Amino acid sequence: MTHPFNVEFAWPAPAKLNLFLHVTGRRADGYHLLQTVFQFLDYGDSLYFTPRGDGICRRVEGNYDIPDDRDLVLRAARLLSEISGAGLGADIRVRKRIPFGGGLGGGSSDAATTLVALNRLWNLGIPYDEIAGIGLRLGADVPVFVRAHAAWAEGIGEKLWPIELPEPYFLVVTPPVQVSTAEIFDAPELQRDRPPIDLAGFKAGEGINVCEAVTRARHPQVGAVLDWLSAHGKACMSGTGASCFVAFDSLLEAERVRQAVPSHWQAFVGKGLNRSPLADIMRGL
Repeated sequence: MTHPFNVEFAWPAPAKLNLFLHVTGRRADGYHLLQTVFQFLDYGDSLYFTPRGDGICRRVEGNYDIPDDRDLVLRAARLLSEISGAGLGADIRVRKRIPFGGGLGGGSSDAATTLVALNRLWNLGIPYDEIAGIGLRLGADVPVFVRAHAAWAEGIGEKLWPIELPEPYFLVVTPPVQVSTAEIFDAPELQRDRPPIDLAGFKAGEGINVCEAVTRARHPQVGAVLDWLSAHGKACMSGTGASCFVAFDSLLEAERVRQAVPSHWQAFVGKGLNRSPLADIMRGL
């Protein structure tokens, strides 16, 4: 019988959208206090793992432009190996589809999938709450991918409450620019005192993305995408950009607009998901 998690098994790492993003303050250590809603997409990366018994974690396929010490997949694997003390390793292949530097959480999602997959493949048995805590050491967005459910988030993004949302079809458009999250959050003009809202306020349309004005000013191509999408619905930016999106009730309508997207922009349609595709795998582990 073939093992369900053989080396050809594709572990999903979905993209996410921030449906709004407020900065409500700043901690003494410089981290920003946020309010946001995360929802997943049925579009993302695929990761493949071949366990090793020698403690070596290495990338055998992926983005070689990223140094090993900045690759969240390798950092996640090596951190979990170190914490477990089991002396295990893995060869890791990453098939990328999520745009790099697009605000869609690709690196964080890949890291979360790595932690979940290797926890299983190495037979570590670490509870998911602890895996989420390990993920937080890698980045504020990693825990939501580990928990694998759409969520209302506060704090630095680590305080999560599962929520149920409509699951429309999103047209996501990314211009050929990479936006540095650090650059946007360090910008002096970023609004850092947005009044907090609650879930009812969000559902009533009160939420905005406070990073949008900063990213628009520094990356005019993002503004051009937002302006183009605004002709087809309420255009929003995910995270600090550069990806922007519009929601549609039907796949047919979303695809019709996608076909009209200028060719110099990357575009895809993804269905919004309250449960990450990783959730079904985790439930069976």
